[in-house]
Amino acid sequence: MRLTTRLATSTAVLAMLSAGALAAPCKVTSVSTGKDSLNIQTACGTTLIEPWSEATLRVRHLPAGAPAPRPSLIVNGHKAPSHFAVKDGASEITAETASLRIVIDRADGHAAFFHPGDKTPFLSEAKSTANPTNSGLYKVEQAFAPPFGAGLHFYGLGQHPAGGLDLQKGAVHLQQANGSTGLPMVLTSGGYGVLWDNASVTDVSVLPPAEGGNLQFTSEAAEAIDYYLITGANADQVVSGYRALTGSVPMLPRWAFGFWQSYEHYATQDEIVTVAKRYRDSGIPIDGIIQDWQYWKDGQWGAHQFDPARYPDPQKMVADIHALDIHTIISVWARFDKDTDNTAELDKAGFLYPKTYKNVFPVGFGRWYDPYGKGRDMYWDQISRRLGKDGFDGWWLDASEAELGGEWGQMRDVVTAQGPGALVYNAYPLFHTMGVYEGHRRDFPDRRPVILTRSAWAGQQRNGAISWSGDIHGDWETFRRQIPAGLNFISAGLPYWNTDIGGFFAGDPKDPAYGELFTRWFEFGAFTPMFRVHGTGKSKEMWQFSPEVQPILEKFDRLRYRLLPTIYSLAFDVTLNNASMMRPLVFDFGGDKDALDIPDEFMFGPILVAPVTRKGATDRMVYLPGDTEWVDFWTGKRFKAKSNIVAHAPLDTLPLYVRAGTILPMGPVVGHAEAQKDKPIELRVYRGANGSFNLYDDSGNGWGYEKGQRALVPITWNEATGTLTLGARQGKFPGMKQTREFHIVFVNDTNGVGDSEAKTFQTVSYKGKKVEIKAP
Repeated sequence: MRLTTRLATSTAVLAMLSAGALAAPCKVTSVSTGKDSLNIQTACGTTLIEPWSEATLRVRHLPAGAPAPRPSLIVNGHKAPSHFAVKDGASEITAETASLRIVIDRADGHAAFFHPGDKTPFLSEAKSTANPTNSGLYKVEQAFAPPFGAGLHFYGLGQHPAGGLDLQKGAVHLQQANGSTGLPMVLTSGGYGVLWDNASVTDVSVLPPAEGGNLQFTSEAAEAIDYYLITGANADQVVSGYRALTGSVPMLPRWAFGFWQSYEHYATQDEIVTVAKRYRDSGIPIDGIIQDWQYWKDGQWGAHQFDPARYPDPQKMVADIHALDIHTIISVWARFDKDTDNTAELDKAGFLYPKTYKNVFPVGFGRWYDPYGKGRDMYWDQISRRLGKDGFDGWWLDASEAELGGEWGQMRDVVTAQGPGALVYNAYPLFHTMGVYEGHRRDFPDRRPVILTRSAWAGQQRNGAISWSGDIHGDWETFRRQIPAGLNFISAGLPYWNTDIGGFFAGDPKDPAYGELFTRWFEFGAFTPMFRVHGTGKSKEMWQFSPEVQPILEKFDRLRYRLLPTIYSLAFDVTLNNASMMRPLVFDFGGDKDALDIPDEFMFGPILVAPVTRKGATDRMVYLPGDTEWVDFWTGKRFKAKSNIVAHAPLDTLPLYVRAGTILPMGPVVGHAEAQKDKPIELRVYRGANGSFNLYDDSGNGWGYEKGQRALVPITWNEATGTLTLGARQGKFPGMKQTREFHIVFVNDTNGVGDSEAKTFQTVSYKGKKVEIKAP
């Protein structure tokens, strides 16, 4: 009945809607207001404007006569109380919050958005169309007109292989695929972002001012135009506004930030345990190892059971890995061979898509489940009772686009529990990860889930998921493109991203040429949220590489562990304050026009990272942005801000720079993350400006931190007085050591440089009370 009504309505309004939106203006016919909403009737339909906070607006354009749209798949937040005053004038309607002014032209119904006191809008609507389709839905288009302002840059929209950072380089196609993850959030350098609330296949174009300055969203299936305008003083505030709408980020366990080894694939129980044991026996720090796919018997893909001939005792396998203080996650798919008992159970309940799809690899056919409704609960229950009992620490959700038969676009043809596949196309990974995250929390409440997934959608950060960039090739050009791809993914609001170090389709570790590429990629990977090696072909454990390469890999592995106190504190900042651990320079240096379109530099916490991405290169140009001095991490040499320098970068050196005023906590090198707990922390102070850092700690796992079982030590540096202050400890948690030893290091060119522990330091025995330390 609903579909019939929608089709009839579509036919009735087609001529009016198309002509009204594209040629004749959508003249305002009436205006009504609610406590926190503005309802505008036009010749083309209804426009609804609602403040969700003082800095965030929801704007919807509903076609005339169309049924009310379904609830958002993305937004789970609540409106915050906000001031909203409306004034209806003869030629325009004006609405104001404390930080925004909206003006709707009565002649055409278009909205323009202003900062208070400004005479020129920072964003304005240009065109809104909704053309009916045969499915009873609409193809919608929303364009935004200039003025954008000189020097405006655009980021976000997910992870795509094109290679640029600023999205003004061309159109972006939002359609989930292996290696391309669409996210409907645009972030600008102008203090605002647009969250396009539509999960269908969408094209977004951003034309630079010289070409008309048009930002345009075109979605192939919709019930209405629906978007959120999110504003803020900087990129961090805009991302924070996005997460207020779509969900905050839960803490990952401490061990998840250590080093991970993976391979496609460890084919026996003995093989994976042997690799784990060799790492531990070699003294190479490691925290995670992954059991990739094909651990099942032929014809039992989706049964979530091991082939007993190759894995005789999975519980013992996991226990043996745990005994080495290493964690392990396992690959599980949303796809099922036709004759498994899990397939039959899901099929009987109506939770499988009817079609049987041809596999991408290996040869065969299978079915895929529907996570948009209760099917995700049954899917998780099958995993939990079959694999959860074995003690795995997390889940690798492969092909979560969903891959189906590998012909990208097949999701359009399915019918899901949330509606037509064409309408909810891109949201499959959001609901897939949701079922696993919620199920794991329920069934294993003593440990935080680790979920690694190949695709993502807006809001997925609330499921604690880490995305990786897909089955990419191991070559220099692909490596170069990974950096801006990851930065744009993170700019769309999802903080946890990583890549197969060295590429999935990769070279031979014994080949010196591939060894160079892998080393540079590994150096970069040590400064991404998840530090993970993976690939097919020949395995890439560190000892597989040449004697020239292996020590460099171990060096950066050790450096990662030295930085764990900083990284874990950054993770809490992500959770509590909606921060981004890894981010493009616009987040920190939005006022520096020369920093806004650099695709191969980024911030990782307080450290500027400049990977070397050219074969044979032993130096590279680095731009140092901002207004304060920078310090070379390796040498202690100082450089002026807003300067281009040549960074010396032999194969064993990744250019790293630390801002003056930074306080950098570093722990000792240990075999695994939890071994560092309660060990002395080296506090490196980079003089030259005031600075602060909040050092965070908790039990490292479980959900006690949500109940306040956590501790924070506020640390500040006052440049004028030369005083470092360890503030009074805030909070506590079970097992917390009351006294903590700090080694205070004032960095210069002879001390506190590089990855080694400082030779000279002041020792402070911190008992939770405020302590002040004077610099020498």
